[in-house]
Amino acid sequence: MVACMIKKFTTTSVLKRYSDAVISLCALITLSPLVVLISFMVFIVMGRPIFFRQERAGLFSKPFMLLKFRTMLNTSDEDALADDLRLTKLGIWLRNWSLDELPQFWNVLKGDMSLVGPRPLLTEYVPRYSSFQLRRHQVRPGLTGWAQINGRNSIPWETKLRYDVWYVKNKSVCLDLHILLKTISVVIWRRGINEAGNASCSPFNGTLKREK
Repeated sequence: MVACMIKKFTTTSVLKRYSDAVISLCALITLSPLVVLISFMVFIVMGRPIFFRQERAGLFSKPFMLLKFRTMLNTSDEDALADDLRLTKLGIWLRNWSLDELPQFWNVLKGDMSLVGPRPLLTEYVPRYSSFQLRRHQVRPGLTGWAQINGRNSIPWETKLRYDVWYVKNKSVCLDLHILLKTISVVIWRRGINEAGNASCSPFNGTLKREK
């Protein structure tokens, strides 16, 4: 019985990884003209670098380098500005339509990410998670996920992480398809892009209530 369950889980994981690779490759090829256009626009408005690279925690909390299109101006430490002042008009437009996330199809192709899963967060957050919240790292992080179609950045951290763990417990092909389809409407209607009153999401500092 246990052996059959393990075999089923392994088969499902392999099929998901294969479909992630095929779909992300097709997306990169199909969207390459748009990627080139956005790269040119970012270069004209913000200069180099075109891509924003940041270390995030992936499967089993293993670090990887996340790719995004830059949306903010670079500043020196001496002239550091708040995120809302660094965010450019082009950056706002890219974020509104989630176009800054397009380079992450490369992360999916490489195997750092999946199409569906908890969003990849900063590696510095890992020690701050409760044992319950840490379960979000039992699957590859995703381009979109259960938390993204249920409030995105407009919901509290505790709720967001609870949604992530719910996905890990209930993941299935049907659920992934539902999330992908719902993501289209979330992007079109631009729901929950930013936390109320902030250009970026506030940092996660841990939670006092330890969930089990």
